[in-house]
Amino acid sequence: MEITTPSQKDYSELVSVWESSVRATHDFLTEQDILFYKPMLADQFFPQVILKCIKNTDNQILGFIGTAENNIEMLFIDPDYRGKGVGKKLLTYALHELGTTKVDVNEQNDQAVGFYKHLGFKVIGRSEKDGMGKPFPLLHMEVSYA
Repeated sequence: MEITTPSQKDYSELVSVWESSVRATHDFLTEQDILFYKPMLADQFFPQVILKCIKNTDNQILGFIGTAENNIEMLFIDPDYRGKGVGKKLLTYALHELGTTKVDVNEQNDQAVGFYKHLGFKVIGRSEKDGMGKPFPLLHMEVSYA
């Protein structure tokens, strides 16, 4: 599993990974919520971050991460590859190679909160709404190294 930089040609596959991941882990979102965010990914969100992905030997994207400055802005894994080290590898890359130390996580996404806590992140704050002003509380998390 090698970490690479996806091209714009990969954006539709990244959106597919995002959607399948969200449907598997974000049970608090409605269909309307998913359809609200989905068209923003390729046009608005992807261009604002450093994107990295992991592809398998068939060139299929297994997961991706997007960072900006020292923040993890997105981390989504194909549900078939969750629990197989893809997310941990992407996160470790972002921490050590891109200098990220912070992440905002949907409070209602227990699996993601647990994932970040397991890898050393601590909750440092909370917001009632997400970055789009929607009523999805965010936990602000940070990792520190001694």
